[in-house]
Amino acid sequence: MTASNIVWHATAVTKQTRSALNKQKPCVLWFTGYSGAGKSTIANAVEQRLASLQQHTYLLDGDNVRHGLNKDLGFTDEARIENIRRIGEVAKLFVDAGIIVLSAFISPFRAERQVVRELVEEGEFIEVFMDTPLATCEQRDPKGLYLKARAGEIKNFTGIDSDYEPPINPEVTLDTSSMSIDECVEIVLAHLANVGVLPEYSAA
Repeated sequence: MTASNIVWHATAVTKQTRSALNKQKPCVLWFTGYSGAGKSTIANAVEQRLASLQQHTYLLDGDNVRHGLNKDLGFTDEARIENIRRIGEVAKLFVDAGIIVLSAFISPFRAERQVVRELVEEGEFIEVFMDTPLATCEQRDPKGLYLKARAGEIKNFTGIDSDYEPPINPEVTLDTSSMSIDECVEIVLAHLANVGVLPEYSAA
């Protein structure tokens, strides 16, 4: 079967219908930054708060996805690009389902993050830059990966021998070297309130 034989089938139930049923505005919260910057930690804490506010969510975590959907991918630049392409498509499906999806991936390249942004509608992609200094991330080294990368045991490791391109104009910027988990969560929720995802939210 070739691409010319594939036809997009429109569905009767739309994203707007699903969003109305869920009583929420869907979006993608895209957490990006170095390994050890706090992406998964903050995304998990934000999801917990959203759940307590009766919001329908799903967290896509970089390590977890590589256990299943992307277990066939390595860590070359090409593999990283494909990793983010697949996750972007999954995130889009969650948005179509009326869900708030949180994505915690290093996602080192601006071009690939832009591709994901363009998959969804204007305002539905919220880039959360975990601007924790590399030195802090390396000092934390929760998985021992920086130590292995410095020793040459891991190749193409972001920040060591593979580039990270920081966002130019992210919607939210956090630094877990100077902010607590609760502070980071409040900043994210306040942004969601400002853009109409959590219109009734107010900080405690």
